[in-house]
Amino acid sequence: MSIFDQRESDIRGYCRTYPVVFDTAYNARQTDESGKQYIDFFAGAGVLNFGHNNANMKQAMIDYLQRDGVTHSLDMHTTAKREFIDAFVSTILEPRNMPHKLQFIGPTGTNAVEAALKLARRATGRQEVVAFTRGFHGMTLGSLACTANQYFRGAAGVPLNHVSHQPYGCETPCQGCTLGCGLDSLEKLRANYLDGSSGLTPPAAFIVEVIQAEGGVNVASHQWLQALQTLAKDVGALLIVDDIQVGCGRTGTYFSFDDMGLDPDIICLAKGLGGMGTPIAMNLIKPEIDKLWSPGEHTGTFRGQGLSFVAGREAIRYFEDDKLMDEVRAKAKEMRATLSGLITHCQGIQLRGRGMILGLDVGSGDKAKAIVEQCFQEGLLVSACGSGGRVIKLIPPLTIDDADLKQGLKTLCDIINQMWETA
Repeated sequence: MSIFDQRESDIRGYCRTYPVVFDTAYNARQTDESGKQYIDFFAGAGVLNFGHNNANMKQAMIDYLQRDGVTHSLDMHTTAKREFIDAFVSTILEPRNMPHKLQFIGPTGTNAVEAALKLARRATGRQEVVAFTRGFHGMTLGSLACTANQYFRGAAGVPLNHVSHQPYGCETPCQGCTLGCGLDSLEKLRANYLDGSSGLTPPAAFIVEVIQAEGGVNVASHQWLQALQTLAKDVGALLIVDDIQVGCGRTGTYFSFDDMGLDPDIICLAKGLGGMGTPIAMNLIKPEIDKLWSPGEHTGTFRGQGLSFVAGREAIRYFEDDKLMDEVRAKAKEMRATLSGLITHCQGIQLRGRGMILGLDVGSGDKAKAIVEQCFQEGLLVSACGSGGRVIKLIPPLTIDDADLKQGLKTLCDIINQMWETA
């Protein structure tokens, strides 16, 4: 029995899917302690957008450590934080005419969501928040109340109050969906808010993922998102976009909502923001809302991570020109073309997603689990998500080599084809 089995909590999950001890990693490959290599189409659940041990980030962090740069600072000013803020504002915000303030929360996405919910309730004086079916927003109690998955919610041990869930407006309805997704649901909600006898009052905020990564790679339609934004403004609620897993270039643009005509009041970022796997979370907040905070009113010990700022500043360099995003769009096109070819031969599979986050709905959790296990045996790391774990999610590093991308896709397609042929 290993030390992990003897001493690590039984709550561990991913190690059960990938039951080896990993030792080294670079870009889109991980190597276990026996020397076997794996192509990584999981990328730390979207943390490693720029690959394992990104050379530029690694060198910048080494240089920073060697000169005794400040590694922890709470929310004090540091040169590393200043360089990150300067770069983010000039490269990401100013070209989009976004006036948003940067609030650093530590150190993960759920912390960002918690802070966003607090501020929305402060800004509106309301308690209720509207989230959406199949959404995932984190594991702490406030963000867990917004999360739809009953398996996760069941661990709370207390009621998860002050959040209601409405149908998500999928671009393409999910297989077997019975939730009434689409514009009609928003119009019914609007009518209820306007009806003084409905028993429903407008919420503090609507919180939404443009692409529901953990929920099954469900993509919201542009029309539905714009209607949601209009509804939020009309009833005096905030629009919070949770871009934690699908932001930072994952869709071929920095934000998942770029070019959609959306103007969120709060944007939650984490995961790929730090670039190197170093923890960081940040909310972008419109100034008139941010000013409602009092100093120190929402805090966190690890919101001043120097190494995260250093690596994150290097990540921003990828967006100073169009080179990486052009590559992402080209790789996304190849991924979609390959998988579209697969599903023409394998009846009953649905392909969803955008950019370099794609999902294959294979119809059942048992099938998805078998595919994940066989991929692992063949040296490919993929994960399952969605209702009943029925969706194979593909989120390779944006920097993956073309050869690794092709090999990984071939491995996946060969396994699925063989499974369907023998079914």
